[in-house]
Amino acid sequence: MNKELVIVFVKNIKLGKVKTRLAKTIGNQGAFEVYSDLVKVTENATENLKIDKYIYFSDAVVNTKWQNDFKTTQNGADLGERMKNAFENGFDAGYNRIVLIGSDLPDIEAKHIEVGLNKLKETDVVFGPAEDGGYYLIGLSKMHECVFNNKPWSQTNLLKETLTELQKNNITFSTLEVLNDIDTIEDLVASNFYKNNLELQEKIKELND
Repeated sequence: MNKELVIVFVKNIKLGKVKTRLAKTIGNQGAFEVYSDLVKVTENATENLKIDKYIYFSDAVVNTKWQNDFKTTQNGADLGERMKNAFENGFDAGYNRIVLIGSDLPDIEAKHIEVGLNKLKETDVVFGPAEDGGYYLIGLSKMHECVFNNKPWSQTNLLKETLTELQKNNITFSTLEVLNDIDTIEDLVASNFYKNNLELQEKIKELND
């Protein structure tokens, strides 16, 4: 059995339920279009990985996505609990290097996932830092529940607090390059993902004219 696993957390693409901060400026339909394209980026980044994948949907499994991979739904009261449960399922299934990513990163590539998994040969935990102070990737080589418990989710000090706790507990960690996710209109227009996507630009323009 392959000892490496990639977990993908993906929100079900529903109008009014995705990219709500972005929707405040470009509307629910615009946010829906942006998130739909971001999920495609994530699909492309994971498509050719020769690594097992578990896809965790927020509400309900969509069988037309990630057709050859294991799919289920997220379980837990908050993001920390949902991630912890997903990692526990992976370790219980016999994997010993597991990386989890979200599905709203315009610049995610297969190399980020592969480097993250390689780092887990040397350290207990790996993070892909996000520009907003959180992280776009987390990987574990064994279970460390402290990473997921009582953390300031969606706050700018999330990664800093998590790393401080790991240091206190002598848990080794490594980090990848910093990437930016898309939460606001400023994030969107600054991204190459948007600048190079003329079709998406046209859709947003039509919706907001």
